[in-house]
Amino acid sequence: MEPLERPSYLAIARIVRTRGNKGEVVAELHTDFPARFNLLEKVWLEFPDRSRRCLALDECWEHQGRQVLKFAGIDSISAAEDLVGAWVEVEAAEAVKLPEGTYYDHDLAGCAVIDQNGRQVGTVKEVWRITGNNLLIVDNGSGEFFIPATEGICKEVSIAGKRITVELPEGLVDLNP
Repeated sequence: MEPLERPSYLAIARIVRTRGNKGEVVAELHTDFPARFNLLEKVWLEFPDRSRRCLALDECWEHQGRQVLKFAGIDSISAAEDLVGAWVEVEAAEAVKLPEGTYYDHDLAGCAVIDQNGRQVGTVKEVWRITGNNLLIVDNGSGEFFIPATEGICKEVSIAGKRITVELPEGLVDLNP
């Protein structure tokens, strides 16, 4: 399986409904950095049909754990209704820089998982974020299994090399369906 390419856009929110009668929308956050909205001048919207549209962001504010967005040129409820269901995205180059030792999920997807003996265990398909621990979903060609994304197991992560070196506890792979 070939490593996945880094996406050119990153989803940071999803528009879930309109708000008021001036074209405002409410967006559910999909970022760990909600303050970033205050720094954005423009965003990309990706619609269910996969089309994209760049819009200038006039105003934004947090309300009850969601982000309220007001876009330039979207000044009515009917215009705002056309945006519901769209993903709010930024260009990948605008990603927030993470502290050393932390990674974006999309950077881990496609990484080869190598055990301490240099054997390929599989390829990261996705990351599941669950309370208390994140899990790497690894495909080994005959099925998927879970590896806890902890420092005790994931010994070395090389995003540039698309490789994660792991020290797997005995029987971990056998425990997975």
